Amino acid sequence: MADSNFIDYVKIHCKSGAGGPGSAHFFRAKGVPNGGPDGGDGGKGGDIVLKANAQLWTLLHLKYTKHVKAEGGKPGSKNRQTGAWGEPHILEVPLGTVARDAETGEVITEVTEDGQSYILVPGGRGGLGNDNFKSATNQAPEYAQPGEPHQEKWVILELKVLADVGLVGLPNAGKSTLLAAVSAAKPAIADYPFTTLTPNLGVVKYRNYQSFIIADIPGIIEGAHLGKGLGLRFLRHIERNSLLLFMIPVTSENIKAEYEMLLHEVAEHNPELLEKQRILGISKMDIATEDDTEKLRKLKVEVPVVHFSSATNQGLSELKDILWQALQADL
Repeated sequence: MADSNFIDYVKIHCKSGAGGPGSAHFFRAKGVPNGGPDGGDGGKGGDIVLKANAQLWTLLHLKYTKHVKAEGGKPGSKNRQTGAWGEPHILEVPLGTVARDAETGEVITEVTEDGQSYILVPGGRGGLGNDNFKSATNQAPEYAQPGEPHQEKWVILELKVLADVGLVGLPNAGKSTLLAAVSAAKPAIADYPFTTLTPNLGVVKYRNYQSFIIADIPGIIEGAHLGKGLGLRFLRHIERNSLLLFMIPVTSENIKAEYEMLLHEVAEHNPELLEKQRILGISKMDIATEDDTEKLRKLKVEVPVVHFSSATNQGLSELKDILWQALQADL
């Protein structure tokens, strides 16, 4: 069964608060029947704010949130008192969330650091009270500004998983098995396609108390960039990875052709991904035959190649060394 707790796409209607109107009040007190203008300004309307929270890893909490609304600013009052500002509505999201204008598709912002915030829809400014309009020629202005109206827009929030290494491969390439072998992550593992239905993250412990993060995404099939399989939905999760580990089992009929197909799907989704460092990992070496070994000797690709078995831990130390060195070179 798919893990329904991983939500990486939501569409929300955002409505900011209107600014409060200014006050057109005149001072009145015992013995002062005709005091001057003392109307205060209206309060600013609340903003709709996007805020990154490192404790979140999915947009699940926003799954059923279709409309959000910030509080309006309060009216100004006598004695030049400014109205209270409207409470903003804060949308807390995981690191790696991108906000887009739903109508134009334009990227509004993306948050990648804990606590980073951005005003998606600003609240209206409060109107000026009549105290602001007095002058030598107009000592008793009877008018004040209304507050600015609210703003509203549909916003798409899209999560792109943050990780150092992204695993790219066909279904059953052994990505989930590798993640389980080198980290404490417990992804679903079975001998059939599309066991992984949602991205999984694992922290890989390295020497001297250092570590890096690996992301396992659902397997890519040919035509993934066109929406076939699960690829189109999850290809974006490798956009934030520093390094891509292409995984192909040693039992593949044509390792180079499979690698080139995966590379094509990634490039069709986003050509900029070709600029990332790439490593080719040959998995399932514990079941390699003599023919497979001979096939590897003849393999010629333009990227580093490492052989390993997640089942027996063969070559995993070498794999972690290569990944770590590549990540450091990318700094």
